[in-house]
Amino acid sequence: MTPDRDDRSLAGLISDLVQQLSSLIQTEGKLLRSEVRESGKKITAGAIEIVAGAGLLIAALVILLQALVQALAAAGLGMAWSALLVGLVVALVGYLVVRRGTKNLSPDELALSRSTEQLRKDANLVKEQTQ
Repeated sequence: MTPDRDDRSLAGLISDLVQQLSSLIQTEGKLLRSEVRESGKKITAGAIEIVAGAGLLIAALVILLQALVQALAAAGLGMAWSALLVGLVVALVGYLVVRRGTKNLSPDELALSRSTEQLRKDANLVKEQTQ
């Protein structure tokens, strides 16, 4: 018998393999849950920003309509044009918030890239071990 030889039985090797695979699957499950939780937080934040942006856009619409009414009624610039300027600024801020929220909800931001890559590595490792 040589010192490099492993004297474990086939049943022992299979048992070790099953135990290691079980541990690997549990670890991968933890990583997947963590990434799903992280994506959930991004979805929540993105949705809140979209709602906030939509609210600002509604306020902007009200202000712009008031400004238009005043501008047409007065036809002399004054107060109405001030309201129009404020409305345009609010509309721009609302647009930027909605745009940012939409970006945070893009598929690239929500992809489970770490879990996918780790599962790919694990599959390759299992292939190598079973060949």
